Amino acid sequence: MRHVAGRATRLFYDLRFRAIFYQVLAVGAVILVGLYLFSNVSRKLAEQNIVTGFDFLWREAGFVISQTLIDYKPTDSYAWALVTGIINTIWVSILGVIFSTLIGLVVGVARLSKNPLLAFLAFLFVEALRNVPLLLYLFFWYALIVTTLPPVREAWEIVPSVFISNSGFTIPSLNWSPAHSVVLGALILGGFLAIFVRRKLIAQRVETGVERVLWPWTALALLVPVALAILIAQPDFAINFPEKGRFRLTGGAHLKPEFTALLIGLTLSAAASNAETIRSGILSVRKGQWEASRSLGLDDRQALRLVVLPQALRVIIPPMTSAYLSLFKNSSLAIAIGYPDLVMVANTTMNQTGQAIEGIAIFMLVYLGLSITISLIMNWYNGRVALKER
Repeated sequence: MRHVAGRATRLFYDLRFRAIFYQVLAVGAVILVGLYLFSNVSRKLAEQNIVTGFDFLWREAGFVISQTLIDYKPTDSYAWALVTGIINTIWVSILGVIFSTLIGLVVGVARLSKNPLLAFLAFLFVEALRNVPLLLYLFFWYALIVTTLPPVREAWEIVPSVFISNSGFTIPSLNWSPAHSVVLGALILGGFLAIFVRRKLIAQRVETGVERVLWPWTALALLVPVALAILIAQPDFAINFPEKGRFRLTGGAHLKPEFTALLIGLTLSAAASNAETIRSGILSVRKGQWEASRSLGLDDRQALRLVVLPQALRVIIPPMTSAYLSLFKNSSLAIAIGYPDLVMVANTTMNQTGQAIEGIAIFMLVYLGLSITISLIMNWYNGRVALKER
């Protein structure tokens, strides 16, 4: 018994054991509190004859969603309506992440320019967008599109086959079909194969010391799956160009004002924060790296792309993760201008079914899942670019 007690005492004083033990206790306490709250709420709702559960998801929705990326009809279920809202949220958020990163990179580098006018304009861009609430910018862009642009029959053709009016943008498009989805999947697969092949060839070059041209094999790995998918699925790549009629535009893809205003607002607001993050990351790299690059014959642009930015990524990635998370969560402001994202669809569902707790739980879990997914991806990439101790 004394031996067992001594072993238990040593185990308790082990720091790793205690850390795990306290975490298990904390998780258990949270689970117990959650079960208690769930039981209490369920009992109170039952006393008031309020129906609970998720059976309502399979009932007919009966409402229209104005903008959809997937096929949706009012006769579909509430579950499919929520899926449509989730896809709308993810779509506008992903586009916002891509565009805000590109714009932020340009503006962040411009702030470090030796040209005083360019640096000042970049400074104005950042300060103007960072110090005004996003919601006001959404109202501003939506009002600008709806009130100042011409009606559809007088739409401006800003570039060939691209029209802009108070009903949004109309651009050329493909008539998307399952065959196009197969080709897109093959392109993604080819991208992963190209990365794998490139790494293998680089590893062989390091081991053998034999120089080998990489790009033909990388291009082959990328294009072969796409070519096979095209031969098998045989998609129609005919482009549907919009045409201006007497009263309306026909053909093409129509980006409505709500989507356009939301995308512009999210993109520019996040781009201002990203620009400052990128600028601070570049400034964190020592000046000696610039000097060493010039001594190797690189100009400033090559030095930035090949030497400075790769080192700055270890400083840039963590705050950029927070910026991406904020962009996804800020997309919930879409309800203010009428874009049918997850929150708007969930609100309509709750108003029709009266099951608010379930609706709130659904979009909370969706946003939690998206946030965790983004964090995992960005943390994985941060681990790839982080400096490793030798």
